[in-house]
Amino acid sequence: MRLLQISDSHLLADPEGLCRGRRPLQQLRHGLQQLLASGPGPVDLLLLSGDLCHDESWLGYCQLRDLLLQLGLPMALLPGNHDHPQLLRAALGRHGAVAPALVRCGALDLVVLDSHRAGCEGGELGAAQLRWLQALLAERDGRPLVVALHHPPLAIGDPFFDGIGLIDGPALLELLRPVAALKAVLFGHIHQHWQGLLPGRGPALFPVLALGCPSTLRSVAAVQPCPLGRADDPGARLLTITPDGGLQQQLLRWSPAAASSLG
Repeated sequence: MRLLQISDSHLLADPEGLCRGRRPLQQLRHGLQQLLASGPGPVDLLLLSGDLCHDESWLGYCQLRDLLLQLGLPMALLPGNHDHPQLLRAALGRHGAVAPALVRCGALDLVVLDSHRAGCEGGELGAAQLRWLQALLAERDGRPLVVALHHPPLAIGDPFFDGIGLIDGPALLELLRPVAALKAVLFGHIHQHWQGLLPGRGPALFPVLALGCPSTLRSVAAVQPCPLGRADDPGARLLTITPDGGLQQQLLRWSPAAASSLG
């Protein structure tokens, strides 16, 4: 089972509009073409981990919907701080799972969480969503589990993003700590690759990866060296659940769409 994570596309109502010096829709389309036409192989589930529409516009979500429906892939979506959760659900809720939700795909259970906090760059899950997650975890079987949200639930060593992370990250990590089937926690928000381990796991439990995803639009200065030597390029992550329930992950990079191709 193969899950492709893309993040932080920052679409705009104007398909020709600029965000961070680039046209987000063309960059996202170009990235998906690179990934699905000449990338690492078939994908079973597409995960979009927030900051999907920078201006939180209905037209931006409609453009995202039209682009994604062309792919014909199952998808899961979650909002970031640059999102309007109700518009996201209205535009794409009939076509994919929108957080908070449990997605069962092949050998994998994926839980997508909503860390959007209205009017704030930082994130929060809130007591009600944490109770929902606790009840869901108590009822699960031993299928491999991946949890995804927009904001990192732990510090990554970047002063800016650590200041606008997840307020209730410690509460989330405490809920996840005893879950033996947990394989990884995925997040966006940071516009860079990042890899670490969840803290506080007991000695009988396997280490769990915490993985930050680059943006499809533009990267920021990374706190970790890029294993591909391409820290400035747009990127994504591919997760593969092996037949024995193990997890393999791969950082993906591609060159941004050339200015000449943007019209």
